[in-house]
Amino acid sequence: MTTGTDSAPHTTRPLCATCQRPLRTCICRWVTALSNQVEVLILQHPMEVANAKGSARLLHLSLANSRLEVGETFDADRLRNLLSPDRRNVLLYPDTAADKLLGLASPIPFDPAWLREPQQLRLVVLDGTWRKSRKMLYLNPALQSLPRLPLRDTPPSHYLIRKAHLPDQLSTLEATVYALAQLENNEHQFTPLIDAFDGFVAQQAGYVASGD
Repeated sequence: MTTGTDSAPHTTRPLCATCQRPLRTCICRWVTALSNQVEVLILQHPMEVANAKGSARLLHLSLANSRLEVGETFDADRLRNLLSPDRRNVLLYPDTAADKLLGLASPIPFDPAWLREPQQLRLVVLDGTWRKSRKMLYLNPALQSLPRLPLRDTPPSHYLIRKAHLPDQLSTLEATVYALAQLENNEHQFTPLIDAFDGFVAQQAGYVASGD
């Protein structure tokens, strides 16, 4: 598990060295150590780093084979290294009608044969609001050409602390977990992380209710 150029939120309160949250709101109790064959690369929008409701850090800390990098526009060489050809890169992102309006390149179709070798796959996840993630895709041409993995028939989101713009929108953690289950053909491998996520959501909802 590696973390790139992410930075801790600016605060005068003591921070947990692991989750980088204030000690009082530490989320380490919800970290659920899981092994994953498919490598996960999380590209996090800078405005999500200090968002207490964000799920990307919990996801990153829980997955043994994951990397988290922060940025909106990535240097082309750096992004090329992150998307190194030692694995087949797959972008967790739906095909949308807005693609043509934005002038986005048409993605290569995902090859179902790749599912036979999940250890050769890298799942690229954009962590941000719908608008932020779409802008990240627009600003980084290397991401536009990646095969996409849209999610279908997923359970309703447990992410009740953050407003969704569409009924089927999921948190970064939920979407990644369901994608991994699909790519690794293991429906139950990552269920413990969804259970832990419920605890995380309840904790954050408690802070909102108390006005913290």
